Amino acid sequence: MAQTATVTTTSQLAAAAGDATIQTIIVSGQVGDASTLRLAPGQSLAGADDTATITFADGADGIQLTSDNRLHHLRVRVSPERRAIFNDTSVETLGHLSLTALATTGRVQLLARDRVRSGQVTVNGLDIQAADARGETDRPHGYGVYVLQGAFTLWNMQPDEAVVIEADLAGLAVGRESAPALGSGVFVSGAGDTGGRLIVHRLETEAIYSDGKIAPGTADQITGGVFTVYGAQVEVVRNHGPVTTYGQNDMVLDNWGTVERWIADAPITSHGPSGIGFVNFGVVRELRVNAPIETFGQGARGFNVYTGTVGLAEFERIVTHADGAVGVQVSQPVGTILVRSGIETFGGTGASLVKGVVIQLSAIGLSVKPGGSAKAIEIRGGLKTNGAGVAPIEQYGAIESLRIEGGCIAAGGGFDQI
Repeated sequence: MAQTATVTTTSQLAAAAGDATIQTIIVSGQVGDASTLRLAPGQSLAGADDTATITFADGADGIQLTSDNRLHHLRVRVSPERRAIFNDTSVETLGHLSLTALATTGRVQLLARDRVRSGQVTVNGLDIQAADARGETDRPHGYGVYVLQGAFTLWNMQPDEAVVIEADLAGLAVGRESAPALGSGVFVSGAGDTGGRLIVHRLETEAIYSDGKIAPGTADQITGGVFTVYGAQVEVVRNHGPVTTYGQNDMVLDNWGTVERWIADAPITSHGPSGIGFVNFGVVRELRVNAPIETFGQGARGFNVYTGTVGLAEFERIVTHADGAVGVQVSQPVGTILVRSGIETFGGTGASLVKGVVIQLSAIGLSVKPGGSAKAIEIRGGLKTNGAGVAPIEQYGAIESLRIEGGCIAAGGGFDQI
C-alpha cells in the first residue's frame, strides 16, 4: 500500500526517496545541505506549507525526476549554475511530470535524450529566481548562430521524428529586474527542422529578465528572453508579464519554430546591442503585441522577419534608440502588419548582427528588403525617424496595401538628399 512520509531532516528525506513503498514525501520546514535527490518513478514531493525549502550542498544538483513525478509547493535552492530540477535520461519515458507552485534558485532543465522517447510535462507556477545557463555546451545551431540554453529549458533532443514530447507550461517567471538570469530565460526546443518534436499546448510567462553576458564582438551566439526554437510546435504563447533582456545579442522574443498565436500583454524591452524585440525565423500565424516594443542598444531592431513568415503581426508601438536599430524589417513575404501607435527611431547608421554576420544598417522606420513583401501594412500614429539622413521608409519588395496615418517624418533632416 502506498504510503506518505513527512520529513524534517536531510537523512529522512534521503531515506524516504529511497523507499519504493513511499509514494508521497512531504517536506516540513527547512531541510539543508542535501545531496542530489532522485525520485523513483511515481513518487511525489511536496511542501507542507509555503515555507518548505530544500537547500542542496554547494556544487550539487537538486532534484532528479524519473517518470510520473510530481513536485509542488516547494522551494528548491542550489547554486545558480547548477540544476535545481532535472531528469534522468536513462528511463524510457518521462510519463507525466508535473511541477506546480515552485520557486527555485538554480536552473530547471528537462531533456528527452538517451533512452527517453516519450512523455508529458506540465508546469503551473514556477519562479526561477536566479540561474546561470552559460556553462551548458549543448546549444541549438541555425542561421549562423548558437542558442544558449535557458533558466528553464525543455528540449526534445531525439533525432527520430517519431519521438514527440508534449507540454503545457503556465506561470513561468525568470530572474529579477535588478538580477536577471544569465543565459536565455525560457527555452523550448525540438531536435531541429527534422527530428523529434516538442508540442506545447500553451506557454504562458510572467515577468522574464535575462542577460546572456555574451562578449562584445561575438557574432555566433544569441539568447532569448522567451525562445521557441526549431522543432517546437506551440499552440499559444502568452506573455502576461514584461520580458526584458540586457546584453549583447539577447533577443527578447525569438521564434524558430511554429507558433499559432503569440500574444504579449506587457512591455517588450531590449537594452543590449543587437537585441531584437521580436525576431522570427519560423512561422507565426498570429502575433499581437499589446504593449510597446522598445530597444536601446546599437543595432537592436524592433521587429524582424528573416526567414519563415508571419500571417498577422499587430503592435501597440515600436521605438528604437540607437544607431542601426531599424523599427520594422521584413526580408520574407508576410501577411498583414498593423502598428496602432506609431514607429519611431532615434539612431543613425551602425553595426547590427544579421544571421551571424555583423553588417551596417541605418535606423530606418520601415524596411522591406529584397525578397520581402507584405499584403498590407498599416501604421497609425506616424512613422518617424530622428537620425540625420535616415529615411522613414526603405522599400525593395512589394507592399500590396500601405497606409500611414499621422505622417511620415524624417525629423533628423537631410531627407532631400535621401
